[in-house]
Amino acid sequence: MAFCSSCGAQVDGRFCPKCGAPQDAPAGATAAPQQPAYAPPPPAQPVAAGGMEDNMAGALCYLLGFITGVLFLVLEPYNKRPFVRFHAFQSVIFSVGWIILSIALSIVMGIMSAVMHMWLVFLPLRMLIGLLGFILWLFCMYKAYNRELYQLPIVGPIAAKQAGS
Repeated sequence: MAFCSSCGAQVDGRFCPKCGAPQDAPAGATAAPQQPAYAPPPPAQPVAAGGMEDNMAGALCYLLGFITGVLFLVLEPYNKRPFVRFHAFQSVIFSVGWIILSIALSIVMGIMSAVMHMWLVFLPLRMLIGLLGFILWLFCMYKAYNRELYQLPIVGPIAAKQAGS
């Protein structure tokens, strides 16, 4: 007569009918006590104090424009890293400048289109300028992810001065 090593109930097969624990011993032999069928999870590893890598944080500074730029300037471990600070400042200045330029171009092109009735000329021009801004945004994210401290022509020196690098 075999007995379960976990709960002590009588066993006639490979599994205990009471607790469901697997039985390794052949039927008819008394099984030696064994460890429970489950193992406790290993202890959690400590999280690195630094968080994410600088290149990932630098690329994420551009993700939502000035919002993520300001966010990385405020978050504690990142606001002390010169690489992340530079890209955060460049993201903020670039996106705010782009928003201002976009509004100004929309107003000027709207007035010119209304006066001269040339909206077919100004619409593709406006779309081309928007596409160039999108490509420049992706380019900045790419350079930051590749750990390059690329400075945009007008915005870069201002961001470098603000970041202190």
